[in-house]
Amino acid sequence: MSSMQLPPQNDFDATWAFLEDGLDQVMCRFEQGLTRARYSILYSAVHNYCARSDSAIHTSQYNTIQSQSARKPTPTPPLIGGEVYINLCNYLKKHLENIRKESEQYMDESLLQYYTKQWTRFTAAARVVNNIFMYLNRYWVKREIDEDRKSDVYDVFSLTLYSWKQYMFEYVHYNLISAVLKLIEKQRNGEVIETGLIKNVIESFVSLGLDHNDSSKSNLDVYRNYFEKPFLDATEIYYKTESESFISQNSIPDYMKKAEIRLSEEESRVQMYLHPSTHKTLVPICETVLVKNQEESIWDGFQGLLDLDKQDDLHRMYTLLARIQDGLNPLRASFESHVKKAGLSAIERISQSENEASDPKSYVDTLLESHKKYNDLTQSAFCGEAGFVAALDKACGEFVNRNKVCRGASNKSPELLARFCDQLLKKSAKNPEEEELEDVLNNVMTVFKYVEDKDVFQKFYSKMLAKRLVNGTSASDDAEGSMISKLKEACGFEYTSKLQRMLTDMSLSKELNEEFKGSVQRDTETQSSNADFNILVLSAGSWPLSAPSTSFNLPDDVVQMYDKFQQFYQTKHIGRKLNWLFQLSKAELKTHYLKSSKVSYTFMVSAYQMGVLLQYNNADSYTYEELETSTALAPEALNPALGILVKAKVLLLRDGANVGDAGTRYVLNHEFKSKKVRINLNMQMKMEQKAETDETHKTIEEDRMFVMQAAIVRIMKTRKVMKHVALIDEVITQLQSRFKPRVPAIKKCIDVLLEKEYIERVENQKDMYSYVA
Repeated sequence: MSSMQLPPQNDFDATWAFLEDGLDQVMCRFEQGLTRARYSILYSAVHNYCARSDSAIHTSQYNTIQSQSARKPTPTPPLIGGEVYINLCNYLKKHLENIRKESEQYMDESLLQYYTKQWTRFTAAARVVNNIFMYLNRYWVKREIDEDRKSDVYDVFSLTLYSWKQYMFEYVHYNLISAVLKLIEKQRNGEVIETGLIKNVIESFVSLGLDHNDSSKSNLDVYRNYFEKPFLDATEIYYKTESESFISQNSIPDYMKKAEIRLSEEESRVQMYLHPSTHKTLVPICETVLVKNQEESIWDGFQGLLDLDKQDDLHRMYTLLARIQDGLNPLRASFESHVKKAGLSAIERISQSENEASDPKSYVDTLLESHKKYNDLTQSAFCGEAGFVAALDKACGEFVNRNKVCRGASNKSPELLARFCDQLLKKSAKNPEEEELEDVLNNVMTVFKYVEDKDVFQKFYSKMLAKRLVNGTSASDDAEGSMISKLKEACGFEYTSKLQRMLTDMSLSKELNEEFKGSVQRDTETQSSNADFNILVLSAGSWPLSAPSTSFNLPDDVVQMYDKFQQFYQTKHIGRKLNWLFQLSKAELKTHYLKSSKVSYTFMVSAYQMGVLLQYNNADSYTYEELETSTALAPEALNPALGILVKAKVLLLRDGANVGDAGTRYVLNHEFKSKKVRINLNMQMKMEQKAETDETHKTIEEDRMFVMQAAIVRIMKTRKVMKHVALIDEVITQLQSRFKPRVPAIKKCIDVLLEKEYIERVENQKDMYSYVA
């Protein structure tokens, strides 16, 4: 029969012989190709045979593929095609057995090449065969599957794959997988291999994952059971041997580089030729063998890398240990200890110099340098990981609050930080530019974050801000406002409300001065006054200022303007009372008594010094008692005022006399000379500064007692009944953002409140308190 002539439609033997010749052409001589006409006539042969109407023919052959098990009656007669399907199965079996026998002469890489070549040819031919038998698929196969006539009936393409698995793969898989694993090991050893071979073989494993219950579905059973498991086992053995050998002969940094490269290679291997699902099992195995099993050795190398500041190696260690559970915990603990030790050592170095230890700039700069160094390391080497940030914060909190300069008192850091802010925000030739100043203020807030006693900072900062504002020494209103905004953002509105009110008072006072000057200019009685009078009206509850501790007779030269302002203010604000803070007032006096000098000096003095010096408009010499009477100043105010005037040689004493001695005469120095034209005599003595600092700390302690008492009452009012230990813990929790309350102080406050009957002990329970409504 001609290969282009269709066989009789009712002759199965002729039909199969015709189809078998076509199958040989497709399966065995695939490279020669199949013409469209040849393909069409083969398709027609299948169609004609399966579509004929005489279904009684060859029922015996059909019965050979029908299940012998008891079945429900089939509602429709069987379609023709069973005998074609059986012969196709037998053909594929015979064809694949020939391929398998030929494969026995190959081993290792040559086997892979043979297998890949045959698989590629077979699957390409299988697609053509599937199309030729498409009519069989569409009707007979579909009916068999739908009606569950036989569980091992597949569409023709799936049949070809199943046949390959059964008659080829099952016989060669051991040698095949062994060859793949050898090739992968060669690649791991640095040899160049043909990765396409492995990729094609593994893709065949994936393709052979057929669902026997539903040929339209696939799975990874073949890939996982035959290849993935031995591959993973081989991987674990390979890296276990290599890692133990390498780490025993090399340094930890070198081992980490090796492990990093190996992990990267395995992740790339998945992309090159493995199924993507292998990633989730392969990488953890490699991480366990290369990192987890060697974690002790890696941890031991951490301190050395920190000491030498090996950032690249530290980053590599971080990325490796981050892969395993709890791998970073020992590093975080070591890092915290190292940072704490480094910060304390840096402060100890400057504490050896008394000048540096007491210099706010030197102290704060040292804290910032330590923080910046390890913050940069945290961001670069440890990727800003939360655990390392927490370790850094804890370490910084320790060396900021408990260092050599603090001498066990955590209130020294906030005081020095406040003084540093005062240096920054006060007018000076060394003031940084506006943009630079903003950066420095941000750095201040970095240190401020770690300060435990934020109430100490607040107290000192408010006093220094008050001085800057009252004395007009603020470098910039914008900078003052910016710093308060930063504090508000960090601690809330209540923390900065008084500071903000102080700035507001300065603005209102400026407007009030302008209004008062306009009033004076319209008043003919005061136009003749030579005094340039400026006032600041400050809210009593917002400014950390106390009433003067001495009486004071205002000099006649300024009494007129003083009375005028009193009248002006009382008219403007009926019912308000002004309390004058002469201890904070200042003045400028111009000299006209130095006959031998062509220069007229300007003395910048306090109000008390002004009161003393203006007496010398009437005479050149006064005794201590005369000055005391004329100024009405108490000795604790008069003595410092005279002390500075004598020290500056504006006033002279007789030899051997001391300031404040009874009967001492103070003579105006007509020979006074200075290199400066403007001379600042309004300076605070060191003893006064120390006394003021001590008084501030005392005030802080007193305020804390009230704050703790208020917190206890607030807590008890909410809880009603509470145990002693729980109450102490709750007080500490509520106040720790402001300061760290000491337990003895809390107990003392509890005793005070018990005495005042805000709370009481619960009867028969000594450690229990109840709120007294």
